[in-house]
Amino acid sequence: MSRPPPGKPDRRPPGVAKPKASDTPVALTPEEIEFTKSLVIHEDDSVFVLNKPAGLSSQGGRIRAHTLDDLLWALARRDRPRPRLIHRLDRDTSGVILTARTKPAATFLGKALMGKRFRKTYLAVVTPGAPEPRGGQIDAPLRRESIGREAYMRVCAADHPDAEAARSRYRTLASTQGAALVELSPDTGRMHQLRVHMASIGRPIAGDSRYGGALMLGGAPVPRLMLHAVQLVFPHPEGGERRISAPIPDDMRAVLDKLGLELPDRAVPEQGRPESR
Repeated sequence: MSRPPPGKPDRRPPGVAKPKASDTPVALTPEEIEFTKSLVIHEDDSVFVLNKPAGLSSQGGRIRAHTLDDLLWALARRDRPRPRLIHRLDRDTSGVILTARTKPAATFLGKALMGKRFRKTYLAVVTPGAPEPRGGQIDAPLRRESIGREAYMRVCAADHPDAEAARSRYRTLASTQGAALVELSPDTGRMHQLRVHMASIGRPIAGDSRYGGALMLGGAPVPRLMLHAVQLVFPHPEGGERRISAPIPDDMRAVLDKLGLELPDRAVPEQGRPESR
């Protein structure tokens, strides 16, 4: 069998499309299938909404393990594509993440996301103590910087050639002398935006070794990045708006209890409760 000249791609017979990696089914164990199904907090004909645990990458990455994108094959209908991720969360961030079950739903939701019609709410533990002022908006452009194989985001001047507009809102829900629980709402969706913005005002998120977050709190190690996507409001492909919430994970609640940070009732929406508008 002849081979193509060096440097030239293999030629595929006319009419045969090269399969996309994302369209190739992933073999999952029964345990992985059961685990993935346990993450679902809302489903209907158009979407699955999941509560992603910390430590699970949304897509890609260098860790040789299944990502959430891979695990979504557990939710695929027979002989149909798997659900499609509409947005992502950092590997160490937990909480609400949205997927589309059909191509029309994915197209609709993708356009809605680009049109800034999603409203995301996060909870975070920051140190040391409450921000000053206790609430407000951070309007600080960000730029991407690579150090070796790692990517970082940095606050920069608005006229920097690589500057990307970035805005975040925050408010303090509870505080002690050394830590605070804050609610965060990004108006833009830059990589690591909330983490960098909180660090820029001297209140990095606990457990965030990349941006200066405290690694010990209350005399104990912080188990991971203390950032949880607690609620997502989005326009639904079938009409109206949905508001889906994810419960605070046990590891984060344990940190709050140890620090004596009481969670206001309004900050703990009912799990997976879809509210239509």
